[in-house]
Amino acid sequence: MTASTREAGDEAVAAIPRESAKDIALRTLRAAARAVAQLASGLNTAARAVLLTLWLALTAVTSVVGVGLLMAPAALRALHSLAGRERDRLARWGPEVAAPEPPPTRLRAALADPTTHRELRWLVRHSTVGALLGAAGVLLPVLAVRDTAFPLYWTFMPANTTATSLGVGSAHTWPDALAVALLGIGWIAIILGLTPGMARLQSGPGRLLLAAGPDVDLSLRVVELTATRAAALDAHATELRRIERSLHDGAQNRLVSVAVLLGAARRMVARDPEGADELLERAQSAAEQALAELRTVARGILPPVLADRGLAGALSGLAADCAVPCRIDVDVPARCAASVEATAYFVVAEALTNIAKHSGARHATITARGSGDRLLLRVEDDGRGGADAEGGSGLTGIRRRIAAHDGGLTLTSPPGGPTVLAVDLPCGM
Repeated sequence: MTASTREAGDEAVAAIPRESAKDIALRTLRAAARAVAQLASGLNTAARAVLLTLWLALTAVTSVVGVGLLMAPAALRALHSLAGRERDRLARWGPEVAAPEPPPTRLRAALADPTTHRELRWLVRHSTVGALLGAAGVLLPVLAVRDTAFPLYWTFMPANTTATSLGVGSAHTWPDALAVALLGIGWIAIILGLTPGMARLQSGPGRLLLAAGPDVDLSLRVVELTATRAAALDAHATELRRIERSLHDGAQNRLVSVAVLLGAARRMVARDPEGADELLERAQSAAEQALAELRTVARGILPPVLADRGLAGALSGLAADCAVPCRIDVDVPARCAASVEATAYFVVAEALTNIAKHSGARHATITARGSGDRLLLRVEDDGRGGADAEGGSGLTGIRRRIAAHDGGLTLTSPPGGPTVLAVDLPCGM
């Protein structure tokens, strides 16, 4: 990154308002609420995992006398079904978990299958640690409400009743009741500070063990690349049609009108010089409009700002032009391939357009990191959320662009926000 590019980025950042304490507090509350909801959804699958673990243990014990062998196929089908349900749950709260090939149906082959082994390891972890974390995620808000609101109802409680949620102590005076309320504030602090990490800890084994492993058949990769190639060709054809429409409906019509006006002016120049001069003025105006539209089309193909100022400068320009106040943090030590930088530019431009039009956000943040041979982008806003990458939000074409580079795009936008668009691209350096 050149010194001028860094200076341009620093100027853009200096002109953008800093995040206020209120915004930080709202973001923390949203993150905690999202984490509690995620832990509660994990408790649902964890409860099923506990029951399934008991069933599998019973099946293993009774296999000695042959009864368990009859139950084993059904128990394994239940295991695979529960693992699929967990993959779906994880996809709702973060990046999609790619499923491996379906395990074999025959009992002996299924027991020797690596996918079954990974699912069994996940089952043990999720039915123990995952269940405890899910129960804590559900219980902590209840404890916080119970203890924080204790001063409101303690006088109506029978004498010698336990005051705290911990099951110890009793309240006889107002100072005792206020002490219980302080305990409730402590529960709230735990919720705000620890539940996001608890949610990650609960989902970690599923993301690690339920995803397609390195030993998965290469046919899955071939299918993925075939679909990616087809999507890239479709995106290329769509882009060509867009350029053709822009040229045909815009610049071409302007140039035709220029030719018509020039011809009319040439015929009028002898008999009506003033009318010819007016036609020439209109022809000049049409030619200027055609040039402007050609420049717009050219920028849509490959923005010149990328070549002039690099990715950092281009993203700073997008942030400065955005209707929503936008902070930018770019640390990309080396230049990426031109096509990768163009894709990153269009991703951020589309995301900021959606934020300005639909999100109702007050602040947005753009983060770009060059990590090894990868370019990581993140666009976040504090809007109302509920964005859908497949619901006509304009990201379908961007997703195809990213897939053509063998990259990944993840959109997380729960109702109430925040909306986070994360992109992972190979640098192609």
